[in-house]
Amino acid sequence: MGVTHIVLFQFKSTASAEAITDVSRGFLALKDGCVHPTSQKPYIKSVSGGIENSTEGLQNGITHAFVVEFESVKDRDYYVSNDPAHGKFKETLGQVLEKAQVIDFTDGTFT
Repeated sequence: MGVTHIVLFQFKSTASAEAITDVSRGFLALKDGCVHPTSQKPYIKSVSGGIENSTEGLQNGITHAFVVEFESVKDRDYYVSNDPAHGKFKETLGQVLEKAQVIDFTDGTFT
């Protein structure tokens, strides 16, 4: 079964619009930049994201959301723990990120 990986960002108040755009583009580029160690091909099924636009007022400082879909738990685990492109991307976040939240789920699994 596939895994949906949701990543939520709150940027520092000092982060420039250019830096936020660079991080957002970098995140979306992971779809092609993350390569499976066995197949040597991109393994992320899809990546989407954007700036929040909810009218509910429950954002708690979160301004940007990204959704990454993986074919399997194994692919997600490789991405989170071992993928060098993802690791390099995470290293760029320290200067601009105030907070990150991550939630993963398998569709239809509730217990």
